[in-house]
Amino acid sequence: MRIAVTGSIATDHLMFFPGRFSEQLLADQLDRVSLSFLADRLEVRRGGVAANIAFGLGRLGQRPVLVGAAGVDFTEYERWLSGNGVDTASVYISRDHHTARFVCTTDADQNQIATFYAGAMSEARQIALAPVAERVGGLDLVVVSPNDPDAMLRHTDEARELGIPFAADPSQQLARLDGEQVRRLVDGARFLFTNEYESALLQERTGWTAQQVLARVGSWVTTRGADGVTIERDGEPSVTVPAVPTVKAEDPTGVGDAFRAGFLAGIAWSWTAERAAQLGCALATVVLESIGTQEYRLSAADLVARIDETHGGLVAREIEPHLAGVS
Repeated sequence: MRIAVTGSIATDHLMFFPGRFSEQLLADQLDRVSLSFLADRLEVRRGGVAANIAFGLGRLGQRPVLVGAAGVDFTEYERWLSGNGVDTASVYISRDHHTARFVCTTDADQNQIATFYAGAMSEARQIALAPVAERVGGLDLVVVSPNDPDAMLRHTDEARELGIPFAADPSQQLARLDGEQVRRLVDGARFLFTNEYESALLQERTGWTAQQVLARVGSWVTTRGADGVTIERDGEPSVTVPAVPTVKAEDPTGVGDAFRAGFLAGIAWSWTAERAAQLGCALATVVLESIGTQEYRLSAADLVARIDETHGGLVAREIEPHLAGVS
């Protein structure tokens, strides 16, 4: 199964504040917030939603096609992704901008305050999907993850025109998009990915009820942190997949991207959505226990052990043969 992952490619600047944001916010002063947090650590890491998802797919033995825009500073990052199984030949290189930057501070409660600078990502709207599909001999799924809003809309419309199934993952960009744009991104998606908050925000933006959303998508996959994942399909009972317990949470950045990578790998292997989500949850926990979105250690034995502990030996044995390509 050939999967194209469209979306952001970025460098992450991750900082850690040992206190709690909530203790610094005054309820009667929220209209004039002026705060500075003294961070203990700074980690500069590779990131971007599309790059993170593609990296995870590559580590699981897939050969995803990364579709996004990066800057002239992308050379080393490109080598890293290529070395981890990602097809980077369709990445657009800007002449004028650096690769996007994600600057994020995480507090002691794992709450985050972040700023994203688009940089080269603003040029992603210039990328057409048809030449990508032609180059790789056809696409079976296009993932539309957070990106330049015009690029997200273009890729969604092109996937429909080309008859390629697509997965809608508007996530962080829901705050930027209006109702008509969100409806265009969601309508007809084979998969819709949100977290619990984004689920409510998506309904507010579209004006659709949850049932109306379900009538327009194949499967709606909602991540709920420690409460696991809910998978819903129109006219069918919802399925809840428990989260894989963590030994020690280090950094939540990129956890949702890792879940998507594991889930999509399962779909590529023709698994049920439930089984795919079980792998996604295991990979998400591996990333949660690491600092940085692509610096985690991965082994088939570790993934199988985590799945065995959470979902039982039968599930672990069914999944294990497909993990032979894990790197």
